[in-house]
Amino acid sequence: MFDPFGTAAGRFAEPAQGWPHPIHPGWPESTPSVLLSPSEALAEGGEVRLRPLLRKDGADWRQQRIADEEFLRPVEPTMPTTWRDSHNQQAWWSHLTQLRSAAREGIVVPCVIELDGRFVGQLTLGNIQHGGIAECWIGYWVYSQVHKAGVATAACGLGVDHAFSRMGLHRVTATFMPENPGSRKVLVANGFRHEGYLRRALHINGAWRDHQLMAIVRDDYRSTAVERLREQGRIR
Repeated sequence: MFDPFGTAAGRFAEPAQGWPHPIHPGWPESTPSVLLSPSEALAEGGEVRLRPLLRKDGADWRQQRIADEEFLRPVEPTMPTTWRDSHNQQAWWSHLTQLRSAAREGIVVPCVIELDGRFVGQLTLGNIQHGGIAECWIGYWVYSQVHKAGVATAACGLGVDHAFSRMGLHRVTATFMPENPGSRKVLVANGFRHEGYLRRALHINGAWRDHQLMAIVRDDYRSTAVERLREQGRIR
């Protein structure tokens, strides 16, 4: 039986083509790759793409998230245990199993952010709804060793285009805390527009936190997010 959460990433080497799956469109699929423009963080740029989350990603997921506690804990949902215990082997299997179940139901598209073929974070398209709503939310985190290199911006653009082109959605939303301006910059670069202020919206790092709400609608622009990032000089 085909296991889309298996260990071989090679089966997703090429971007998805053909008719999307009728139950879970856009998954399990990889996106095209984009080339980052050179930056202080990455002098030679790099190649970024999204691919399905696989069983083999557990070691990288655990190592990077444990190492980046100081960056991730302040902006992520409150953990029920210590940060390290929330990222042990059992936690990884629970995380993967939950995503696998939701992906098969067409509720979530869980992706790895790859830089030059290396795991450097995750991007998730969640709460997917079709029909008269046709929207989802987008969320992401990127390993601190590649912060300020444009990886998150490029990954967000790929995620938006995937939602519109392969998943057939009409609208993508995102939220961020006011004290996290870096996330706002990523969204603005990709064409998201401010829509509102959500009071005490999510329980983050031990308390209910306010969030800004932003969104992008498919017919906001004639160009794709990747095309706009290229016009801005953020990717080549």
